[in-house]
Amino acid sequence: MRNPVSDKIVAIKPSGIRKFFDIVSEMEDAISLGVGEPDFDTPWHIRDEGIYSLEKGRTFYTSNAGLKELKVEICHYLKRRFNLEYDYKDEVIVTVGGSEAIDIALRAMINPGEEVIIPQPSYVSYEPCAVLADAVPVIIDLKAENEFRLTAEELEAAITDKTKVLILPFPNNPTGAIMERKDLEAIAKVIIEHDIFVISDEIYAELSYNSERHVSIAELPGMRERTVLINGFSKSYAMTGWRLGYCCAPAVITEQMLKIHQFAIMCAPTTSQYAAVDALKNGDGDVEKMREEYNQRRRYLMHAFREMGLPCFEPYGAFYVFPCIKEFGMTSDEFATRFLEEEKVAVVPGTAFGDCGEGFLRISYAYSLDNLKIAIGRLADFVGRLKAEKESC
Repeated sequence: MRNPVSDKIVAIKPSGIRKFFDIVSEMEDAISLGVGEPDFDTPWHIRDEGIYSLEKGRTFYTSNAGLKELKVEICHYLKRRFNLEYDYKDEVIVTVGGSEAIDIALRAMINPGEEVIIPQPSYVSYEPCAVLADAVPVIIDLKAENEFRLTAEELEAAITDKTKVLILPFPNNPTGAIMERKDLEAIAKVIIEHDIFVISDEIYAELSYNSERHVSIAELPGMRERTVLINGFSKSYAMTGWRLGYCCAPAVITEQMLKIHQFAIMCAPTTSQYAAVDALKNGDGDVEKMREEYNQRRRYLMHAFREMGLPCFEPYGAFYVFPCIKEFGMTSDEFATRFLEEEKVAVVPGTAFGDCGEGFLRISYAYSLDNLKIAIGRLADFVGRLKAEKESC
């Protein structure tokens, strides 16, 4: 019998996040700090709008690119929050989460053999989606001493005559790193000079905790026409299960992305789209409230790491911290496995987000402060035992 599966797909590794999530789901009294999903319920006024849409019988397909009302509100939101202007008619596509937008952007832009630059550690989908698009992934290992920001020098060194796209994943999952305006201006010069394009994943744009608001690279001179901006509703509005995202780009790109979306998806969920209209119109207060709560948790974790002597650069975005565990002489996977077995707390090895994540852990603070306090208490006990073992050797 012939092999029924694709060699290319077989070669792709499954997500390193889910391994620990699956184990902890069957472990009594265990706590998971491993999944990047807000612990907040979707705000009631957003849910109510979804319910109302069902009561009114709005259960049919929408336009392939999405509801006009939603696309208009997306454009208003981006102008209001980030000073970005897009035409809802042909520069916006509503997608099934930001993940679909990443996939169809790469497939619409890449010819076989062209290179996609991916800074790592970063979200687990970028490299597999590049492979599925027949691109050659080129990895830049981001460094803790640079606060896991991408530098112009690192980008310049990675570009070849085959480079087509840079994926820009900030605020970053898993590190919590951000890129400020000055950082973006430096890499924008390199991008324009080498005539390459950017897929800017800004799903955590609303979750920035420093004094400067989030800046999109599409705001900078010469960058809008070479940027695909990706965002969505999962993180900032606690709408993960609604599966709704969007992308904005010049029409020459969205026209081709829409073809893939038409044939693979048809349209994003109708109920979710109506709910998202209300989120954009009336959800600023909800976003601010959740951001304040996340920031409180972030500050608690940084204080706790200092107390237990666990090194961690201070992240100013998303809802993750990325502490360093290199001093213990274990791989990230060994540390996470032993921590789960001995203390019943799940965290994610840094290597789930790229080889350069070795020696780090991703800890999500998209969990209640009460759960975080219990879990971090267990981590302090575990770290204390490891340090005692180390001293006794």
